[in-house]
Amino acid sequence: MTATENLPPHAIRRVRHGTRRRRLEVAEANLITPRMKRIVLSGDMDGFVSLGADDHIKLFFAAADGTAQMRDFTPRAYDVAAGTLTVDFALHEAGPAAEWATAAKVGDMLDLGGPRGSAVVPHDFDWYWLVGDETALPAIGRFVEELPPGAKVTTAVAIADAGERQSFATKADWTALWAERDTAGADDTAALLALLDARPFPAGDGYIFVAAESSVARAIRARLLERGHPRAQMKAAGYWTRGLADAHERIED
Repeated sequence: MTATENLPPHAIRRVRHGTRRRRLEVAEANLITPRMKRIVLSGDMDGFVSLGADDHIKLFFAAADGTAQMRDFTPRAYDVAAGTLTVDFALHEAGPAAEWATAAKVGDMLDLGGPRGSAVVPHDFDWYWLVGDETALPAIGRFVEELPPGAKVTTAVAIADAGERQSFATKADWTALWAERDTAGADDTAALLALLDARPFPAGDGYIFVAAESSVARAIRARLLERGHPRAQMKAAGYWTRGLADAHERIED
């Protein structure tokens, strides 16, 4: 039996990876919504491993003073044999990543490293809830697309407007819920909680993933714990923090 087969039901497998820095070239650059740009990078992908839908890689962007600024991004898709890596960039906020992605064109180069490790969520849960904002959509989309046929998954995502809705190629039993903001920069907590509070937990064991602005993710996690969802079957992360640059945190007790 393999190590994976020896794991108990619902066990999240943590895997460390060897990492190296690599330079890839922009092969495609297209808007998939008015505020989300998909960049397909190509080059030497030998040794690249990403086993978790919410893995993170470090992207390096040149600052005006010549130094490199690092930002965390999710590998939306990759193909080692084809030498491609897909990264989606939310363009709604200022910063080196959004500025680079806005201007990115075929032939541009980008340095990256990682991921250093993966948290592999098994496909044996009875249901999945994936909650977040635009910054979480790459991880949520990859998660939905990697689920097996018939898996029950509900996504609840806060977006600027209806034009930011995305569709995913999946055979899972997917229910999509969207919270469209009525004002720019509005706190997403109330809107996302309204979507979730209106839905009872499905029968059986479920896994919940939450990723958004740190205070939003913390409030949602607290509410779901109050409703009785097990801590061990939920991950919450602050993908960004209002007023801070390059902030990313795992939210725990």
